[in-house]
Amino acid sequence: MSLGHFVTVFLPYCLERQPDGKYAVLNREYKPVGFKTTEHIAYADYPVCVELKALTPALASRLSCYGKQDTDKIQLYEDASDPRFDSAHMKVYLERLKLLANIEVA
Repeated sequence: MSLGHFVTVFLPYCLERQPDGKYAVLNREYKPVGFKTTEHIAYADYPVCVELKALTPALASRLSCYGKQDTDKIQLYEDASDPRFDSAHMKVYLERLKLLANIEVA
């Protein structure tokens, strides 16, 4: 995946729960959102993880591009539904971001 697109670097691709229960919000390269690198990043070295309050399996399934209730890893889109390539995919992705926008963090 190219780091030459805004969506690839600055918008969430997935949420991954860390061992401490907090989440890393990751871009398409599995780096914290806003990190423009392909180098390995240890999330614990940066203040990038947050607690996502009220993230339930039901909400996870609405956020997941696969409809999964798994709260350990929530993928918002995949290559086949990349929001850059189709307005319908973008609409679905923006609905997922709308759900994320209302989650409280700690």
